[in-house]
Amino acid sequence: MSRALVQVSLFALVAVSCLLTLLAARRLRADPSPDGGYESIAEREFTVGEAKAAIVRWTTTTNHREIGLLYIAFGTVAAVWGGIDAMMLRTHLLTPAADIWTEQTYNELFTMHGLTMLIFFVAPVFFGLGNYFLPLLLGADDMAFPRLNAVGFWLLPPALLLSRLGIIAEVTGKSLALVVPESWLSFLFALREPAIGWTMYAPLSSTSPDPQINFLLLGLHLSGIATTIAAINFIATVVYERDESIGWANLDIFSWTMLVTSAIALFAFPLLGTALLMLLFDRNFGTTFFATEGGGPILWQHLFWFWGHPEVYIIFLPATGLMSLILPKFVGRKLFGFKFIVYSTIAIGVLSFGVWAHHMFTTGIDPRVRASFMATSIAIAVPSAIKVFNWITTMWNGNVKLAAPTILCVGSIGLFIVGGVTGIFLAVIPVDIIYHGTYYVVGHFHLIVMGIIPLMMFAASYYWYPLLTGRLYDRRLALFQSSLLVAGSALTFMTLMALGFLELPRRYATYPADFQWLQIVATVGSYIIGLSVLLWFYNMIWSYFHGERVETADPWDLKSTNQFTPEWQWFERKLERERGIPPSEPDEVRRSYVPAQEGKPPSLYGRIEPVARTVANDAGTGAVGGLVGTLLMSLVLAVAVVIGVFDLESFAGLAVLVGLPASATLGYGVFLAGGMLTWPLLFLALGEYLPGELSFVTGLWFSTVIASGFAIAFHTDQIGLELVGYLVFVLLAHWIYGLGLAGTVEYLGGRHRTPTEDRR
Repeated sequence: MSRALVQVSLFALVAVSCLLTLLAARRLRADPSPDGGYESIAEREFTVGEAKAAIVRWTTTTNHREIGLLYIAFGTVAAVWGGIDAMMLRTHLLTPAADIWTEQTYNELFTMHGLTMLIFFVAPVFFGLGNYFLPLLLGADDMAFPRLNAVGFWLLPPALLLSRLGIIAEVTGKSLALVVPESWLSFLFALREPAIGWTMYAPLSSTSPDPQINFLLLGLHLSGIATTIAAINFIATVVYERDESIGWANLDIFSWTMLVTSAIALFAFPLLGTALLMLLFDRNFGTTFFATEGGGPILWQHLFWFWGHPEVYIIFLPATGLMSLILPKFVGRKLFGFKFIVYSTIAIGVLSFGVWAHHMFTTGIDPRVRASFMATSIAIAVPSAIKVFNWITTMWNGNVKLAAPTILCVGSIGLFIVGGVTGIFLAVIPVDIIYHGTYYVVGHFHLIVMGIIPLMMFAASYYWYPLLTGRLYDRRLALFQSSLLVAGSALTFMTLMALGFLELPRRYATYPADFQWLQIVATVGSYIIGLSVLLWFYNMIWSYFHGERVETADPWDLKSTNQFTPEWQWFERKLERERGIPPSEPDEVRRSYVPAQEGKPPSLYGRIEPVARTVANDAGTGAVGGLVGTLLMSLVLAVAVVIGVFDLESFAGLAVLVGLPASATLGYGVFLAGGMLTWPLLFLALGEYLPGELSFVTGLWFSTVIASGFAIAFHTDQIGLELVGYLVFVLLAHWIYGLGLAGTVEYLGGRHRTPTEDRR
């Protein structure tokens, strides 16, 4: 199976799906016309002249908002490309042997997934958000150097194409080979995706004959130039372009983090560029910077990680800035400990250059040097912990709104805590020596880079969506998508942590069969992440045309807590100027921080008792509904047993899983208990966010989702028509279960959905 054709096909499928959604939404949109009727936008054709004008405008613009959108679009394309790499990696690891892709293909995917996500996805998206919103937050007309801003962006597309030229050349060659002799295309087939690991360690990277590695190094060098240009622009904008009313004391937290991030990039990326040129010279001009007879392979590791660990904070700090900016808006309180979060951001920026060698504890460097880096690696956890405690304190006693950004913020905090604590363990030399080469490192790293960075990007897209588009997104779908993303991230990367505890080596295309079931769980979690991303794409595109039009510049009710920040004030002026919508004032304005009331606080029992009563009531209602649903489901499974498509003895495996003897009777008892307890409680917790009302439609949605787990767990080697019958009865049985559960819960007066306006 050709990896290149599969990858390009998947990329094209995502792109075509987004385009079809865009075209369908555009054709079906109807906006009110001045005479009170409706005119379809489909009636107006997009002319060739308008298309040319749009191309010229977007390729020559120096407007900070438009360049910001270009950055975000570019980063999103890179994220899809790198995400497909990841999905193919996880698919490969479904089986212990390399029987889906080859070991060579696995190494290619591993190499380019890491470089694409770190270099071409995260930083461009954050720089896009910075380009769009920093001038608005600072009261500036534009970035300090608008033309240089455009140059910085337009260096990135050719950098990405150079870095991934191997797969482009391969697909082009195979396409042209259909009409011309392959001998004419040897120069295209000579280029292959690099398989040297994303860290590009010498001597493999310096001696590998693949000519594509040279293009990769040039592409990465070009991206480093673009990043350095953007960093200079951000620093100059924050320092010199602020409005007179904005000083260092009242500079917003996102601008602070972008300032520190840019300062780190300004010192880190030139070093990476130098190291890349040295490696390029070793490959092509006979120098020995990283050869054994010269500087040695360890020199590359020192140079790479001197850039690589600050790079972690280059992509991490903007996410913390978004967290500190967005979270207070949805909990009705100002950010707790603003100054200390600023100080912690600066401290991380300084300490980030003193921890790089903790990636090299297993290389045999001087123990005294290792000890010093262990101390700084543990110390850098302190400013990160300050941020976490301040975020939690910000939520304490706040008026928390149940919205998609809230779910993403809270989920990010939880995942970051796990990722951060495991990072402290890895900073301890003896622990790192044991776990450095295992999936423990993969789980830890991804709990950081996936657990907070993309989640905060999604949170920002929801928070600023009304400002960007003038419309509101589908809030119910956003709640579901956000919950799915957090759950998928936790499932995937916590499973990788478990594989690391079991000391499964990382970076291998094959593994012992004993670890297969955990690899399957991690892959299922990655598919959940992929599904949530597709739901986000749909919500963003469809809502752009069909979302509820914004009729106020304060869709999140920020004025009532005095958090109506400058970008929303700009939006308010824009709405008044373009659509004649006057500024509105809330009915009631309260302080964003309300101190504790005087008098005796409620006792511990007084706080716990209402919650316990609600939980007990829900548990009882759910248990009855689960019993009804499970008994109805059992009748359908009994029919499946009679016709021979379901093996009753498969329940014995369920008994063994919980430590009981291998007995079908005991297994059915466990199955009955799960149907009465686990699934009903999960249904009651998630039912409010699933499509449909909390009744039959929601029950069908819920049961359809959990049917896949049952189908995998109780499959007993059915094939052919027997397998088809098994899957049909599994789905039918779960539909019966969902209807019985939802109907009983509704009949007994279970929870009902919160009104939409209260969940914004």
